[in-house]
Amino acid sequence: MTRISLHVNGTAVERDVEPRTSLADFLRESCALTATHLGCEHGACGACTVLVDGMIARSCLKFAVMCEGREVVTLEGLADDALSDTIKQAFHESHALQCGFCTPGMLMAARDLLSRNPIPSEDQVRAALAGHICRCTGYSGIVHAIILASRRLIPVE
Repeated sequence: MTRISLHVNGTAVERDVEPRTSLADFLRESCALTATHLGCEHGACGACTVLVDGMIARSCLKFAVMCEGREVVTLEGLADDALSDTIKQAFHESHALQCGFCTPGMLMAARDLLSRNPIPSEDQVRAALAGHICRCTGYSGIVHAIILASRRLIPVE
C-alpha cells in the first residue's frame, strides 16, 4: 500500500492505496464519487473524464498515486458551477442523454471546451467530443446542447 494525499473536489484526501489502483477506481471506491463512470478502461470511451489540475484527463488511465499533491475535480465537484449548470440545463432541454452512461464524461468535455472557447463552431464541438463514445443518442442532441449552452453564455449587450 502507498499513502497518497491530494485534493478531490476541494477537499483534502489522504488514503492508502494499492500502487496499481486507477484514479477512476480510487474516486469511485475510496471517495464514493460515482459520477465518474468506467466504460472501456482503455481511455477510448471518455466516460471516466475528470479534471486534474484543471486539465481534462481519463481517470482510467491514471494511477491514483500519480495524483499525489494534485487537485482532482469530478462532476460532483462542479455541482455549484454556473458554467456546468448552464450545460446541464441545455443537455436536459436538448434531450442530449438517454441511458446517461456517457453523460458525465460528455459534461466534463463540454465544460472544458466552453471554458476555453465560449463560442465554438459545430466542428469544434464535434472535435472536442472525439474520444467520447455514446451508444444511444447519435451525438446530434449532445452537439446541439453544447451549442445552445454556448449561446446562453454570450453576454447580452
